[in-house]
Amino acid sequence: MSEAALSTTAEGSGVVQDFSADKQAFHVPWGKAMMWIFLLSDTFIFSCFLVGYMTVRMSTADPWPIPSEVFALSFGGDPIPLVLIAIMTFILITSSGTMAMAVNMGYRKDRKRTFWLMLATAALGASFVGMQAFEWTKLIVDEGVRPWGNPMGAAQFGSSFFMITGFHGLHVSAGVIYLLVIAFRVKNGFYEKRGGNYEIVEIVGLYWHFVDLVWVFIFAFFYLW
Repeated sequence: MSEAALSTTAEGSGVVQDFSADKQAFHVPWGKAMMWIFLLSDTFIFSCFLVGYMTVRMSTADPWPIPSEVFALSFGGDPIPLVLIAIMTFILITSSGTMAMAVNMGYRKDRKRTFWLMLATAALGASFVGMQAFEWTKLIVDEGVRPWGNPMGAAQFGSSFFMITGFHGLHVSAGVIYLLVIAFRVKNGFYEKRGGNYEIVEIVGLYWHFVDLVWVFIFAFFYLW
């Protein structure tokens, strides 16, 4: 066999070896890459919802309810605008802090503190969902708002509100369950038996920070606009 033919054969086998060796261009763990792809797809969905909401709000001819009045709460005196929403936002931002500390403790392999910080994050998330349920009940029972109608003005107010906040609430509820599952696995030493890799805590953190970030946009566009 000629030298040229031998060289071509060697190059061909080198390419085959490269592609069959499971090499990585970017050293990103599989689980983290999948979470980023999921969050990217979720970003498109929430963006479509918010753009649709803005389009409906700017194009409707009926008066749009004033959020500071609709979402006000009274504690024995004058109603306080957006007080419940402010508390809900504070709770979610605080939960981002506890989640970030849980990720830090996870990389330090401090199982006990990771567990309790993840449990605190889940408790804050559950509180947020509870307050959202209260907000929905108040709107449906006291204000008479429905997905197909609204006695205070534009009918699209109810449909856009329930769709956007409901979809976000589902994400928070799923996040609470996800947090609890991983937290108890951390506590039981599940990851310690698998080489002490606590990368899953960071993956949960990515999801949780995303949910918190989406709420900031919902808060700005729906409650402050």
